[in-house]
Amino acid sequence: MTNAPLPRHAAQGLAAPGVVHGFFTRAGGVSTGLYRSLNCGYGSGDAREAVAANRAAAARALGLPDAPVLTCYQIHSARAAIVREGFPPDAAPQADALATREEGLVLGVLAADCAPVLLADPRARVVAAAHAGWKGALGGILEASLAAMEELGATRAGIRAAVGPAISGPAYEVGPEFEQRFLEADAANARFFVRPETAARARFDLPAYVRARLAAAGVGLVETLGLCTYAGEDEFFSFRRATHRGEGDYGRNLSAIALAPA
Repeated sequence: MTNAPLPRHAAQGLAAPGVVHGFFTRAGGVSTGLYRSLNCGYGSGDAREAVAANRAAAARALGLPDAPVLTCYQIHSARAAIVREGFPPDAAPQADALATREEGLVLGVLAADCAPVLLADPRARVVAAAHAGWKGALGGILEASLAAMEELGATRAGIRAAVGPAISGPAYEVGPEFEQRFLEADAANARFFVRPETAARARFDLPAYVRARLAAAGVGLVETLGLCTYAGEDEFFSFRRATHRGEGDYGRNLSAIALAPA
């Protein structure tokens, strides 16, 4: 790892005074092998000290070198936790979203094909980070995240959201039982499935589905970065790509947001 800034993507909609964020790539860290190089997931088989160093580098990149990078013990749920102070990795809440109005706490979400969603209400000074895989998105994690932000003083119209790097529709092949679950929940969900002429199985557009759920919930601004974790091997870890190659494990991409001290 060099002293160069960590590569990361930003969402225009989250650019606001007092709010810092980044959708980090896999580059710039200290991990090796399958986890090369900015793996931020303690749940992987990577060396714990490497993950800790990578998280610290991400905090520095956000201009908060002394801030903890807080993430959930993600369980593909519709559970959002409100954070009022830092906690050690082993005490992470079992949830799939974190929300806070405290300055200097970096809220992170880990993903390797699921959709990371960063949210902010700059006026109310409330931020959140959500892990939206298909199960969590269908089950209500986005709405739970918004409810947690509202509990802290945010308003739906004042919230801005960005959907970060995730597996894209063309790369996300799903079976009929998967598609049926979404159609049973809402027949209008058919618009998120495409079946190529030569393919037996449909493709599911997870980022578009997440964006639609946020818009339907009344979020004031929703932005999608349009970056595919599966196709972007040089930039992102991908669970599905690792599975297709028969690799034993995979790294986790970090997306993070924080309120900078005034």
